[in-house]
Amino acid sequence: MSESQATVYVVDDKADVRESIGCLCEEVGLNVKLFASPEEFLEKYLRNGPSCLVLDIRFPGTSATGLELQNILASSGNPIPIVFISAHADVRTSVEAMKRGAVEFLPKPFREQELLDAIRFGLERDRSRRSREHALREVKVLIEALTAREHEIMLLMAEGLLAKQIAARLRVSEVTVKAHRIRVMRKLKLRSPIEVARLVDSVSAGGACIIPRGVAQHSIASACA
Repeated sequence: MSESQATVYVVDDKADVRESIGCLCEEVGLNVKLFASPEEFLEKYLRNGPSCLVLDIRFPGTSATGLELQNILASSGNPIPIVFISAHADVRTSVEAMKRGAVEFLPKPFREQELLDAIRFGLERDRSRRSREHALREVKVLIEALTAREHEIMLLMAEGLLAKQIAARLRVSEVTVKAHRIRVMRKLKLRSPIEVARLVDSVSAGGACIIPRGVAQHSIASACA
């Protein structure tokens, strides 16, 4: 994805700062949108495409702060990467912002290249997050297409059990297990039980529980741990 397909949002109460950062971003081919306050940003922000937020820490004359906007975005499930900028930075505030996931905290005045490097890092972080989420959604669609029995066998395969062991666990024939196992790998577009285990691990690591209705309870712990 090219930089022209990404968007940089700049939220600062000083018009000259907004315009300066906006021109800098446009010079390197980045789309940029400028806002004078957190409230204006929240009213017009669209969650489409990779993005990075350049955010002032303080907004004199209002009760809003950059940290509060950071909290609002995080609590709404929108972890947009944030580059904080401030003319009144203090160690406590900068540490708090970084602990909450900020990409960078730059005191004003800052070097243009320093800001661009931070923005590009934020955009790449957002691209990677979106790519992982897209892959996870695709995998979940494949998993949801499995039958309840196939789900169960997939989870037992992920535990590293052989067909004979799975058959004993489920009290079915080994031939039946092997037939289900082949269908599981075909539906998931995988080639081996090891790949099935990796897929289940990746989905679980993404915070998704993959137990459908009808799957035996003994498999729940391994899938949702």
